[in-house]
Amino acid sequence: MALTISAVVLLAIIVFLLVKKSGLKTGHALVCMLLGFYLASSSIGPTIKQMTTNIAGMLNGIKF
Repeated sequence: MALTISAVVLLAIIVFLLVKKSGLKTGHALVCMLLGFYLASSSIGPTIKQMTTNIAGMLNGIKF
C-alpha cells in the first residue's frame, strides 16, 4: 500500500504542530510563509523545486 501526501499538506501540519506545541508564534509562521512565497517567485524557485523533487524521488526509491 502506497501513501502519498502533498508537501504543502505535510509542511502545514508541521507548522501547525510547531505553533501549538513548540511555542512558535503565529506572526513568525506568517513571516516564514511570506518568505516561501517570495522564494518561489524568485530566480532560485525552480532550483528549490528541482531539489525537493529529487529528494522525494530518492525517498520514494527506498524499499522497506
